[in-house]
Amino acid sequence: MNRIVELQDLGYKDYKQTWDYQEGLFKGIVDTKVKNRREDADLKTNNYFLFVEHPHVYTLGKSGDLSNLLLNEKQLANKGATFYKINRGGDITYHGPGQIVGYPILDLENFFTDIHKYLRLLEEMIILTLEEYGLKAERSEGETGVWLDVGTPFARKICAMGVRASRWVTMHGFALNVNADLGYFDNIIPCGIRGKAVTSLNVELGEKEINEAEVKEKLLTHFKKLFEAEFV
Repeated sequence: MNRIVELQDLGYKDYKQTWDYQEGLFKGIVDTKVKNRREDADLKTNNYFLFVEHPHVYTLGKSGDLSNLLLNEKQLANKGATFYKINRGGDITYHGPGQIVGYPILDLENFFTDIHKYLRLLEEMIILTLEEYGLKAERSEGETGVWLDVGTPFARKICAMGVRASRWVTMHGFALNVNADLGYFDNIIPCGIRGKAVTSLNVELGEKEINEAEVKEKLLTHFKKLFEAEFV
C-alpha cells in the first residue's frame, strides 16, 4: 500500500481546467489498477491532494436539480460566474475567491475500501481544523458536509462536500468557506437544501480576513493523522 500523497497547490485556476486536470490524474490511477489486474502486475498507484481557488462558478452534481440554480445565462454572465454540470455526487454548490477547495485524488485501496469512512474522515479533518479557531463544527444527519449550530434555527453550512469514486479511486472533494463572498450563495439553493444558511470562517470570527495559508496547513496536519498519510 502506498500512503504517500503528492501535494499540489494549483493557486487560482479556472474550474474546467482543474476538472480536466483532475480527470487526467484520476484516469492515470485507474489505468494502473486495470493494468495490475490484467497483467498480474504490482505497480504502485499514486495519490494526490490538490488545493485550488476558483473564479466564481456554480457546479451541479449528477443527481442535482437544475431548478436550484436561480440565475439564467445572462445573469450568470453579469455576475462574472460560470456554470457546469459535473460528475460528482450531490446537488448544486458555489466555488469562488476566498474559498479553500481541496481535491483528494486517492486510491482508497492504499488506505481503506470504505467510501462512507472516507467522507466522514474528510468531515473530521474540517471539524478538527475549525476547532482550532474556537468553532464547534459538526455533521448534520443525512446532509454531507460540515455545519455550525446543527439542530437549531441558526444551522449554517461552512463546508460543502461532493465526491466521485470509481474502482476505489476518488476525485472532487470539499470547499471550505474561509473569506468567501456569501452573496454568491443567494443565487442558488445550496446543495438543494432550503431554509438553511451558509457561513464563512471570517464571518464567524468577526475578522476581515483569515490567513488561508495557515488554514491549509491545519487541514493538511489533520489529513495526515486521519489518513496515516505522508505528503511529498
